Amino acid sequence: MLHIGRVIRSFLPSLRRARLQVPAPVMLLIGMFTLHTGSALAVTAFAQASPATITWLRLTWAALLLLALGGRSLWRAVREATWRQRASVVILGTASAGMMMFYSEATARIELGTATAIEFLGTLVVAVAAMRRRRELVWIAAAVAGVLCLTRPWEGELDLLGVGFALAGAVCVVFYIVLTQKVGAGFGAVHGLALTMAVGSLVTAPFGAPGAFAAPDPGLILFTLLIALLFPMVPFLLEMIALQRMTRTAYSTFSSMEPGVALVMGLVVIGQAPAALQIVGMALVVVAGIGATRGERGGRPAVPEVVRERGRTAPTGEAGQAAAPALEPAEPVRGGETPDPAPATAAVPGRAA
Repeated sequence: MLHIGRVIRSFLPSLRRARLQVPAPVMLLIGMFTLHTGSALAVTAFAQASPATITWLRLTWAALLLLALGGRSLWRAVREATWRQRASVVILGTASAGMMMFYSEATARIELGTATAIEFLGTLVVAVAAMRRRRELVWIAAAVAGVLCLTRPWEGELDLLGVGFALAGAVCVVFYIVLTQKVGAGFGAVHGLALTMAVGSLVTAPFGAPGAFAAPDPGLILFTLLIALLFPMVPFLLEMIALQRMTRTAYSTFSSMEPGVALVMGLVVIGQAPAALQIVGMALVVVAGIGATRGERGGRPAVPEVVRERGRTAPTGEAGQAAAPALEPAEPVRGGETPDPAPATAAVPGRAA
């Protein structure tokens, strides 16, 4: 595993060189397609093991890879952290585990794009609530209308359990976004994600580990390693680079396309062809996400160069240097504004689908 960590660390300089040639939005879109390719492949594995087992294997692989990537500096960061910061990691890891587990259970019962759109409601609620303007509720209404078009409850074929799991995932997304800022401020991106995935693996172990150990399948275990590489490893590394060059508004706008990307990958990878009304519903969800970004201030970089909490620079160490700070600094904010510390969508990337 330490060898894998060294391989990943050696890959980071190539990514830093690529950032000079590949536009940041393109990197973000590649990360989205990679993420939902992994999610779609996970659906194909549900015939061999339960969603809980597949989720636990994915989380465990991701945790092992990221812990190896963090190296000694990770444990130094844990020792230097306050009890409040450690508690935030535990809570965030639990929320992330619930988000992934519920999402997997949902995609085992309903279409990938539909599950992603429902879970996206959590992100949209946080965005609209931050604006504190009643007229922004129109975007929530548009997204709900879109979800209704996607699920088509009037046809009587709605899988209520699948929708329920997706809604539970949306609730976990709210906690995930709120807590990510605290964890990112205290540990940095790589360390924060490594600890979060480790906690998530422990939390889901009672649900997924028995199935993995009862009938161990080496082929399935290796397949989940591939899925873990597709998400969170590759999307995380791409986001880490792209977000240092994008403003918050640009990032939020592109992130709003994620439900549409999930629909496309569900069609391409596992043949989930949407009906015409479902395409309309997905368009409503994407438009609602883009519309909700209108009130954001566009001059702020999505990820600041240095994250500080209570006047103390967040520990980064080797892994942190290989992550955000080792990349070229974000452009200075115009107008003398101070960038917000570790915005919710950036400190620990991905929606953990």
